[in-house]
Amino acid sequence: MTTATPRRSFREQMLDVRQEAILQAASQLLCQKTFAAMTMVDVADAVGIAKASLYKHFSSKDDLCCAAVVQMLSQVRAYLETLEPEAAPLEKLRAVVRWSLQRLLAQEIPEWPGSHSPLRTMLREHHDCLIEWLPVSQCLEQWIAQAQQQGALDAALPPRVVLHILYARACDPAAGFLQDAGLYDNAEIVELVLRTSFDGLAARASAAEL
Repeated sequence: MTTATPRRSFREQMLDVRQEAILQAASQLLCQKTFAAMTMVDVADAVGIAKASLYKHFSSKDDLCCAAVVQMLSQVRAYLETLEPEAAPLEKLRAVVRWSLQRLLAQEIPEWPGSHSPLRTMLREHHDCLIEWLPVSQCLEQWIAQAQQQGALDAALPPRVVLHILYARACDPAAGFLQDAGLYDNAEIVELVLRTSFDGLAARASAAEL
């Protein structure tokens, strides 16, 4: 005999909705400001709630921002699972970087914090962040190794080095600089960053020259 799942109260459902709104607001503010510049008042104002109500969900700015990054990583994991298993490893890597850049330009995910950011230090020690991060890294590193075996990526490069370069490209501030310049639309920026990331900057010989 199966036990019925207890029905959540209306109040609990509303708290879930508000918490999701808080996380989205924090993510968008991290896109617009540095971690140091963002305040809990900023988040409360963006959601339209009192600061005291915000603290019912998250005990501090540190707690909130770590939760926002954990949610972002869980979205990356979910996206990885949507990719066709039979697709070429290189195409899956391109797809992940493209997906991340599209969301970066739409201000749905923030740039990864710099080496001197206190948020970066906290994330390295945050249990839930590591739980989400490790499977993503392992999956991508496996695809990198497979692409190298197939001759699609330079096999002389350590997979871990390629992994971190792709992470940097997926949250590349250059995409934001190009967007601010207004010379290209978002789709063009994504393809330009992908091209420089996977094809490099060196000129390639044309078919007639080969």
